[in-house]
Amino acid sequence: VQLVESGGGLVQAGGSLRLSCAASGFTFSISAMAWYRQAPGKQRDMVAAITSDGTNYADSVKVRFTISRDNAKNTIYLQMNSLKPEDTAVYYCSRPVGTINYWGQGTQVTVSS
Repeated sequence: VQLVESGGGLVQAGGSLRLSCAASGFTFSISAMAWYRQAPGKQRDMVAAITSDGTNYADSVKVRFTISRDNAKNTIYLQMNSLKPEDTAVYYCSRPVGTINYWGQGTQVTVSS
């Protein structure tokens, strides 16, 4: 399993970013996928997930963030709009399998006020 995130960076509050995660090494099209984030000194929390049943989001990002996938490209995306300073974190792509999570290396998102 390999997950490679991209698209992070520095953005002003109110701005937008789109994160991408290129996946390989497993049958992507039937796999649940998720985005997590971890701010300094805090635990890693789920931001958004996409499964065969649909999508779900953390309350803190509902309406502002959208998770999507392109099975032809083995890629998931996280469109982040109306970014806030509290969204600053390292964002990780994840493939959850039962009680195990496979992780990417993470991409830094910094939102300035």
